[in-house]
Amino acid sequence: MDEHSIELDSKTLWGGKESPFSTSYGKLMMWFFLVSDALTFTGLLIAYGYTRHAAQAAWPIGEETFNSMPFLGHGYPLLYVALMTFILIVSSVTMVLAVEAGHRMDKAGVTKWMIATIIGGFFFVGSQAWEWSHFIHGSEFGKIELTDGSQAIVRGHFGEIENFTVLQGGTHFKANQVIKTDLLHQFQHAAETGGLYRSEEMVNNLREQKNIIASLKMDTAGIEGSALKVTALRANLISLKKQLEVIKSKPVTSGVIVLHDGSIAKINKESDEHMMLITKKSGSKYVVGKAPIEGKNAADMYYESLQEGVPNKVVYGANLKQNEYGPQQYGQFFFFITGFHGFHVFSGVVINIIICIGVVMGTYHKRGHYEMVEKTGLYWHFVDLVWVFVFTFFYLL
Repeated sequence: MDEHSIELDSKTLWGGKESPFSTSYGKLMMWFFLVSDALTFTGLLIAYGYTRHAAQAAWPIGEETFNSMPFLGHGYPLLYVALMTFILIVSSVTMVLAVEAGHRMDKAGVTKWMIATIIGGFFFVGSQAWEWSHFIHGSEFGKIELTDGSQAIVRGHFGEIENFTVLQGGTHFKANQVIKTDLLHQFQHAAETGGLYRSEEMVNNLREQKNIIASLKMDTAGIEGSALKVTALRANLISLKKQLEVIKSKPVTSGVIVLHDGSIAKINKESDEHMMLITKKSGSKYVVGKAPIEGKNAADMYYESLQEGVPNKVVYGANLKQNEYGPQQYGQFFFFITGFHGFHVFSGVVINIIICIGVVMGTYHKRGHYEMVEKTGLYWHFVDLVWVFVFTFFYLL
């Protein structure tokens, strides 16, 4: 028999007070907690998998959604998420080294490796906050509703907006004034509220139509109106609608924007590159699962819909109600599961800081063991292991 094995008699084994596996009460309770927490994450991931299967064709894949790097922009599919995962796994290694140093009663070693683990945890939490921010704000293109009623996400390089040149002044901006600040935000706000048009001519046409419709409502209500005037207004309205069709038939350009003060400005913008429309909701013509629309056709279809002057044609980013990247449930699961895991990581960082302070003060060295570091390590390894599954489900599959 191994000389290091310990044999317990039946009285000691079943008499209470002593663990049959020589495991402390604290460690045993930590394992109970981790098992129950694992079941919670398991239930969440099963629910996610079921929902994804039900809407598989419209569900986004990781490289479509997470393709940005801080300070570098788009075009790096899953690279930053991979870096986050690598740092978290490395922090698990440093925690192992901290536990090993504790077994040797090496206070300096425990301190050093716990600080490294805490730094890794802070990096992960900060990276997840950046990723959430990017996910919430979305891409420059957004998800567009096309003219047939279908919805498509857009991939490609968004041409930089250089400036807006005011064509018709409003209450704040004057004609010929050049606007160079807050361009993308104003552009996206106008896109959401129906403030983008193909040309100045189109804006004026629609404004005239709106005024005629208002006059017709007054005249048909019997207020300072006459049958002859109503007939003339209706003829003018029909003429304007025909002119609008001619305007819409012209080639798509960068277009114009109606600013918050009512002024009309020309959008001076570089050309978009490598545009691709991926259908996420079927319409009368374009169907989910079909080949993406690419190149000039994609650009023409995108701006044809965007420049109609109709609100709610485009969705930027994601929240609990709307989602640029795919079905609404995708955003809900993403926020809940990654947020729940992020809360675990943040809690682990706080616990590690508290335990590290105890290590520095010599609390555990005086006890003659560093079991608290080991129990904290169990929790930290669990958090890392859960992320492997979350990473696989959300980003790789």
